Order: sequence, then structure tokens, then C-alpha cells
Amino acid sequence: MNWKTFLAMLARDAHVARRNAFQLVFQTFLQPLLFVFVFGRVMVGSGYMPNSYKSLLLPGIIAITMVFTGIWAVAMPLIAEFQWTREIEDRLLAPIDISWIAIEKVIAGTIQAVVAGLVVIPMAWIVLHPGVDISIHAPLSFVAIILLVAIFSACGGLALGCSINQQHIGLMFGMVITPMIFFGCAYYPWSALDNFPVLQKIVLINPLVYASEGLRATLVPQFPHLSGIAVFVMLLFFDVLLLVLGLRQFGKKAIS
Repeated sequence: MNWKTFLAMLARDAHVARRNAFQLVFQTFLQPLLFVFVFGRVMVGSGYMPNSYKSLLLPGIIAITMVFTGIWAVAMPLIAEFQWTREIEDRLLAPIDISWIAIEKVIAGTIQAVVAGLVVIPMAWIVLHPGVDISIHAPLSFVAIILLVAIFSACGGLALGCSINQQHIGLMFGMVITPMIFFGCAYYPWSALDNFPVLQKIVLINPLVYASEGLRATLVPQFPHLSGIAVFVMLLFFDVLLLVLGLRQFGKKAIS
């Protein structure tokens, strides 16, 4: 492990993120805030949803923002660097093991996902205020969930970015990201699917379910949610699974 090289690559990614800060902010927060405004303000203000729905909605919006940010921050640059710009070739020549190049991408994406999740909390709270009843009852659990969700999103971006060709980017969003969001219990608790028992069991393969339910358990525990142990175990499982898969796919891409 060459720490100097590793930190230099991480600093370069941080510089690129700062340089594209406006674009990153726009693409990261526009869609979540639109969902917050439509469902939290328009639907609640019109009387179609109870006022308590604002508090139920916020953890799901945080989860979506983090997952989308982490996937986008890792997958899109990898697709471009492997298939368009070929910039990845310069990194592969660096005096460092190939796997650490991929891990650096994951760490950079994790940091961006954490920042996005923490920033969207006050932004969404301002849009939804008044009527939002959230509080961090277990700070350590909240921090752990935030980190596990951010790592999952970055590892997912690594796996997708090394597995999908440039002509299939639209397919990635249509067949992977969109179903993940709508069946990820972000806009409703997992218990809301009690009347659909088959679907309720199927969605458990969606890691966003555990991200949404975990944040719901730490921010608004008054609403139904999955047990904390199940959330921690499954998020850790998906983190490891996607990291292993992503590293394997990255190695194959780098060699080819």
C-alpha cells in the first residue's frame, strides 16, 4: 500500500468535486427536494396526506439522496474513464495495487454520499417545516447507519460502473435505480406492504429498504420500522457483497 499515492488520488477526486460543485449540488438535491415539496407540502397541504407524513417521508428522502449520490459519484466517472476518456489508464500506472485504486473510488463516493445525506436534512426540514417531528434518539446508531448506507451506495456505484457499458446507462437507471427507489420503502414503511405479502418479501432483496428503514428507526422511531439488528446485518452484508463484486469487476476491466 502506497499511502502517498492513495492520498494524492483522493485529493485529486476532491479537487474535481470542488470544481464541479454547482453541477453536483444541482443533480444531487433537485430531485429529492422536488419529491419533498410535492409529497410533503402539496399533498399534505391539500389534505390528501396527514401532517405526520412529513416526518415519515424525510428519512426516505435522505436515503434516496445518499444512494443516488454515491452511485452517481462512482459509477459515472468509471464508465467515462474506462470507455470514453481512458483516464483510468494513468491511475493504473500508479505505484499502487489495482484494488486500492477501486477502494479510493469507493472512499471518495462514500464521503460525497455522507455529505449529501447530512446536507439534505436541514434543506428538507426547511421545505417541510412546520410539522416535522424528527430527533436523533441514538446518535451512535445514526452515525453507523449513515456510514453503512454511504458505503453501500459507493460500492454499488463501483459494481455498476464496472459492469455496464456506456450505451446501457439509460438501462441502468430504468432497470436498476428506478425500481430500487420505488420499492425501497422510502415513501412508505415496510409494514405498509402487509397487504401484499409476496411483494413484501421480494423487496427485502433491495438494499434501499434497509437504508430507509434504518434512518426511519433512528430519526422517527414512532413510526413502524424494521429491527435495528436486521438493518445493521443486512447493510453490512450488502456492503461486503457489492465491494467484493465491484473489486472483481474492476480487476477484469483493468486487465482488459
